[in-house]
Amino acid sequence: MVIPVHDVNPVRGTPYVTYALIAANVLVFLYTPGLAGSVAGDSGLSQLCHLQAFLDHWAAVPQELIHHQMPRLVPTGEVGAGTHGPGCLVSPPDYDKSPPLSVLTAMFLHGSWLHLLGNMLFLLIFGNNIEDRLGHVRFVLFYVACGYAAGYGFALLNDTSTDPLLGASGAIAGVLGAYLVLYPRVRVWVLVPFLVFLPLRLPAWLVLGFWFALQAVYSSGGGVSTAGTVAYEAHVAGFLAGMVLAWPLRRGTPPPPEPRRLLWGRQARHGW
Repeated sequence: MVIPVHDVNPVRGTPYVTYALIAANVLVFLYTPGLAGSVAGDSGLSQLCHLQAFLDHWAAVPQELIHHQMPRLVPTGEVGAGTHGPGCLVSPPDYDKSPPLSVLTAMFLHGSWLHLLGNMLFLLIFGNNIEDRLGHVRFVLFYVACGYAAGYGFALLNDTSTDPLLGASGAIAGVLGAYLVLYPRVRVWVLVPFLVFLPLRLPAWLVLGFWFALQAVYSSGGGVSTAGTVAYEAHVAGFLAGMVLAWPLRRGTPPPPEPRRLLWGRQARHGW
């Protein structure tokens, strides 16, 4: 997988919404119960129980979204001891959870620093141009719409799952889909892992098309032994939603400022 680090696509104004989304995601992560210890290297049972209770409350759960089947028992965040040893205590929930609203709150939750930083990197590089093209208010609506399309798209394909769905990946995938439609020929600086990280300047259609192809393959189970904890179907749904929403705007989008030929080797390093 190539790692994007910068696109050659200047914006006309300050992307306040993009910066605000990044700040909000970082702040929510820092104040997520149970994650402080894991960041410091302490991932004990107490930390795990607090995290499970928080995610059950605020993350989106496919079974709840599609069937509105709320669990009778949820983790309380406390540790207890049973016949099989210590574990997380459960009890009937003492809160009312709205499954549709949980899709929105889940967009600001992340399970690890790697999860958070990867999402924020893509949002920082590609989000500013989409915000510049749509405007601040429409970009907020676009971002949320893609997040909902990703969340419900994943839930429809995994309607019996009770695993929490969290992360901004689906909404950001929508940003990538819109970027592919609006700026396919813009040059993107990427790092390609080949013994060392090689800097290349590639067209956006190649970088984002390759990313989407990987998500599509992984969502079908190809290329990985198991789907694991990554919601690849949400990435695919969000990306397609972003493409559809951005399609009517493609004619009025200014062309990229970069030449169309691919640069590599000394030519690529010269512009770096």
